[in-house]
Amino acid sequence: MRLFLLTALTMSAFAANSILNRLAVGAGFSDPGSFAVIRVLSGAVTLAVLVLIQRKSLPLFVPRRWIGAGTLSLYMVGFSMAYLTLDAGLGALILFGVVQMTMFGVSALSALPPARQWLGALVAFGGLAVVLWPTGTVQVDLTGALLMGLAGLGWGFYTLAGRSEPDALAGTGANFVLALPITAGAIWIIGPDFVTTPEGVGLAILSGAVTSGMGYALWYRVVPQLASSVAATVQLSVPIIALFAGVLMLGEAAGTRLLVGAILVVGGIALAVFKPRAI
Repeated sequence: MRLFLLTALTMSAFAANSILNRLAVGAGFSDPGSFAVIRVLSGAVTLAVLVLIQRKSLPLFVPRRWIGAGTLSLYMVGFSMAYLTLDAGLGALILFGVVQMTMFGVSALSALPPARQWLGALVAFGGLAVVLWPTGTVQVDLTGALLMGLAGLGWGFYTLAGRSEPDALAGTGANFVLALPITAGAIWIIGPDFVTTPEGVGLAILSGAVTSGMGYALWYRVVPQLASSVAATVQLSVPIIALFAGVLMLGEAAGTRLLVGAILVVGGIALAVFKPRAI
């Protein structure tokens, strides 16, 4: 039950990132690049201070750090820049589809996940597709799709890297510190002009310090206790949580697709996570 609650809290933090990003960028308070850089900066500062308060050091110069920081940067840059041209729903579908394929693929190299987990993942992803699949004539920007695919690849490997992290807080802090110059440099090279407002800065700081920094540290604490295939499947709940939060907090409409998709996602996750009891 404790693991379940911590996982649910982590998924809620991830969903809160989507809400904060939507509030900042959708309302014109910030461009995606500025939001991403401030998000990483505030996460790095917050986590570094917490590590120092505990009288620990940031493990910056260990081999695994370059994997963690590099994949975090790939996710941040790809995610921010892809949403310049992609619809939010389609972007989430690409992101979590690639995350799931990446983690299932790596998991299959060591030990093939049980059929129950494969079926649960398929049902959950089907539910996500029901909710987010574009309707009507939608022009998919290939550059945006590629960037979001790279973001999914980065987040998948970032999650897998957390399975070998001995200190979740210090490791996440070091990842954010090293990811900051990479993320800022990449967005500065390929992105638009940096434009933000005090409201945008505040939302980005909240996202970086709390729902990203602390949320990712909690994820690094939780993920070693989950099978890779299970960790991939539970993350499919994030867009559904974000959509329901949008209904409650932003007054967005909840249709039949959302309700049906949510039932499928929750059912698929339950199938993948909970083992049937022997009678």
